[in-house]
Amino acid sequence: MEVKYKIATSLLIAGIICFVLFYLIGGEVDENGYVNEPFYLLPIGFITICLSMVLYIIFAIMKKK
Repeated sequence: MEVKYKIATSLLIAGIICFVLFYLIGGEVDENGYVNEPFYLLPIGFITICLSMVLYIIFAIMKKK
């Protein structure tokens, strides 16, 4: 496996781990009514998964040439 595919695959795995951690950690409501949850994991997960898909598409286009 080439290095460029390893980078794209590691980004995909990191995104999946972010989503899994979000659901495993969960959220709770404190006594003041505020929701405490690791919301930051969702955008990080979406960004890394989208970036890995873009990289896979770019690498596929470059391979055809």
